Amino acid sequence: MNSAEMLRITLHTSALAGMDIRPKNLRRALEYQAEEEGPEAQLLATETDFVHVLSSAHATDQLVELWRKQLTHWDYVENPAWSRTDPRTDERRTAALALLGVSERTQQLLNSLIPVPKAAGPVVISDRFTPWYTPQSQQGRSWYWPAYRRLLARKGWSEAAVAGLDAASDRVVERLANPTSDSAYQSKGLVVGYVQSGKTANFTGVIAKAADAGYRLIIVLGGTLNLLRAQTQRRLDMELVGRENILRGASEYESDYADDPAWSRGEFIAHGGLPSALGGFDIVRMTTRDNDYKSLLQGIVALEFEKQEPALPLFDPRNLHRSSARLMVVKKNKTVLTKLVKDLNKIKTPLGEIPVLIIDDESDEASVNTSNPNKPNAERTAINEKISELLRLLPRAQYVGYTATPFANVFIDPSDTEDIFPKDFIVSLPRPEGYMGVQDFHDLDSPIPPAERTFANSNEKAHVRDIHLSSEDDETALQQAMDMFVLTAAMKLYREANGLGDRYFQHHTMLIHESVRTADHRELRGRVQKMWWSAGYTGPSGHERLRALFDTDVAPVSHVRADGFPIPPSYDDLSPYIGAAAIRIGGDDRPIIVVNGDNDIENGEADFDKRSLWKILIGGQKLARGFTVEGLTVTYYRRRTNNASTLMQMGRWFGFRKGYQDLVRLYLGREESMGRKDIDLYEAFGAICRDEESFREELRQYSVLVDGEPQVTPEQVPPLVTQHLAWLKPASANKMYNTRVVEIHSPGKWEEPTAYPSSTSDLRANTARWQPVLEALSPTPSTFAYYFDEAETHHRFDALTGVLSNSEFLALVRSLKWDVAGRFDPHLTYLEEISRTSPAKVDDWLVIAPQHTSRNKQVSIGTSSRSISWFGRQRRRGEVFGAISEPKHRAAALRIAGALPHGGNDTTEQYVSERRGVVSLYPVVEPEHRREIESSGRIDPGKVVIAFTFVAPASARSSDGKVIRFTTINSADTGR
Repeated sequence: MNSAEMLRITLHTSALAGMDIRPKNLRRALEYQAEEEGPEAQLLATETDFVHVLSSAHATDQLVELWRKQLTHWDYVENPAWSRTDPRTDERRTAALALLGVSERTQQLLNSLIPVPKAAGPVVISDRFTPWYTPQSQQGRSWYWPAYRRLLARKGWSEAAVAGLDAASDRVVERLANPTSDSAYQSKGLVVGYVQSGKTANFTGVIAKAADAGYRLIIVLGGTLNLLRAQTQRRLDMELVGRENILRGASEYESDYADDPAWSRGEFIAHGGLPSALGGFDIVRMTTRDNDYKSLLQGIVALEFEKQEPALPLFDPRNLHRSSARLMVVKKNKTVLTKLVKDLNKIKTPLGEIPVLIIDDESDEASVNTSNPNKPNAERTAINEKISELLRLLPRAQYVGYTATPFANVFIDPSDTEDIFPKDFIVSLPRPEGYMGVQDFHDLDSPIPPAERTFANSNEKAHVRDIHLSSEDDETALQQAMDMFVLTAAMKLYREANGLGDRYFQHHTMLIHESVRTADHRELRGRVQKMWWSAGYTGPSGHERLRALFDTDVAPVSHVRADGFPIPPSYDDLSPYIGAAAIRIGGDDRPIIVVNGDNDIENGEADFDKRSLWKILIGGQKLARGFTVEGLTVTYYRRRTNNASTLMQMGRWFGFRKGYQDLVRLYLGREESMGRKDIDLYEAFGAICRDEESFREELRQYSVLVDGEPQVTPEQVPPLVTQHLAWLKPASANKMYNTRVVEIHSPGKWEEPTAYPSSTSDLRANTARWQPVLEALSPTPSTFAYYFDEAETHHRFDALTGVLSNSEFLALVRSLKWDVAGRFDPHLTYLEEISRTSPAKVDDWLVIAPQHTSRNKQVSIGTSSRSISWFGRQRRRGEVFGAISEPKHRAAALRIAGALPHGGNDTTEQYVSERRGVVSLYPVVEPEHRREIESSGRIDPGKVVIAFTFVAPASARSSDGKVIRFTTINSADTGR
């Protein structure tokens, strides 16, 4: 770079430095700066010079990068005083360029070199709040956020990614209470990200900004395991706290990170001196990487907050901005949190004066109260009680939960003021660029027919491999997964040697996850160890298997998905790297690491921070929630669970895979036994993906302001949670006590309501609704049948028939009475939804009234002359009957509704229609009323339960595939 180029950069840097809050006239700004730089600068302070340089510039030139940073900042800023346009739009960019006063040619060049980022921003559902966190309010006070922003840029984050994090963290911080306010307020919020997608980066930014604004006690609840707590501590120390705050005058070799390679490589952020000596404020660590919070004893003074003006409260700006901040990263453990509460009660600083920020990482794990509130004298669970105690103790504490599986958090009772329901805001973070998530392994809503899907157009074909075992001793799939691990290791070495450079891939791992039981892990380790040493990776048999796998899998996938990264022309070009890969993995005779206890990390065995790991990991819970398995390329997964949150957190294969996304393979069990049923784990993850996207769509729907006001707040209308797979609930049962089913989608499913009223008046009213239908049934029965196989196994029964139009059926079920109001609403919501489409997804309903072959169970209801079969049933639990229908009645109804294939019976087939549903009627007589029938052959309408089942047309599916939606019960509304 010559002197003129350096001077031009200086001029533009200085000119833009004065435009952080708003764009200003560029010509005047350049001319002003040129006055200080001499005559040569005058020639460069013109728009003509700027246009000349831009006309031949490249996107990576330093001047362009300087402008990219500034334009991106203006593109992303929310609600600026200088424009009413939406962020990240062409209109916003046009508004900024207009204020700069530059020509149309300059605008065209800038927009060409620096396109407007159109990435989605965070979605926010929020209560009203008082704006206090503005650029003007923070001028001159920011220290840790600018330092963190610079660090991210040095790490290679794009300007758009940094600006996105800036905007998203602003949405959180601005909704916290003003730390300098005279009145105390506790804000509670929830930030929803994706699994392994950068939530830690967001809360690091939030902590940096909150500390700069005046929050002086930062408590990070860092998971339930030592390894997660230590991982979070290290990340905050490295990227926020900094070397000087860690050392506090001690020598480099006395640091608790002296054995950490990143410390010696200078990767920990440095502030150039102790921040307090440079006009900033220090962060005092109350915990370290190796030590969780401990009772301070005589060192209780470490928690005391210094006041420059003793007569004023700590939150007064004259004290607050001259006081050090305290940071602690603590495990969610009752003993640890009890020590913290005890020490806080001992300090002299009034707790009501301390602005506190509590960040709860993985907030749906342990933090949620799992006690059943319906039980008398129910007490909170241990961690939930300690968090509630902290909130009671610290009236200026703000609580922000972070999770990728938020269902348990939104199921909390909103009216429980001491709990952690996010009453003030829910922020849904956008999917980051370069992130590989659950969608990248599925072809959800793909318009391409399955038969036409290829490695290029199908995520499933590219990345997912099925596990089908002939027996539990079948090791075929596991052997192929291990071969894939070695093959992809060789691919990484090939890419390093062909442009990426030595040690570009610090880690290369395979995860085997079959069970949470440590005994199973030991047995599996023995099996895998034997397979490894028998694999012959450097011999003819190993090369033969790897060549076949390369030719049929790795090469064709990488040729269409490598995104420009090097691909060997043939296996012969890759084979020289196979031996090196095998040695890198097993050269120390330890190719496998079992991770099922903290010691595996604490002794450095599986510590990604301390050494490069190319290993096969076998584990369970320790490798599930929150822990990042670096370099994960091949996963062999067979672990079963019946709730979506747990299953989603097991997805360690989600994350950022720069340079090897095409090599990622997921081996998944497709026929895994769970209780009495076999489950398809791939189908389960697909359902989770739909559940997750439905939740985010609900957030987007609620987030749109109407006349500048929020449509709803988190407390008023909690987001609806969906369930796309019947056996896979959103969260574990003990986290769903405060939920209510809102909608049940059941196309082609046999639905059998069993909770009917018992009062005579309600039964009489229901019978009156059904009486016209019963009277209109055919005079003689038809014989329905369904043949299941060639051996002619079949179900056969006689039934009277009738037809209801869809509007007639809807009017009838809307008017029915139930044991409790709203009992049928989840079904009714679905039935109404499929009726509103154009055309409607249901035309009519075939009514079937099964009849006994024996004539001695016939009854006339009320004054009717019609005789019909009745069914004896008994209530099992309160108002609820057991099963009402008989299995033999179901197949024909399912066939007529399109849920089963042709069943070989002409009578059944004549009723089949694409948009036809089926209603089966069962007049039920309870034991205490049967004598009335025996004596007269009649029964009072108030003593019969007209029970029914229904099967909606199999084609009447919702566009989003939802099965069940839940919402949260507010006990303030229900009077609990």
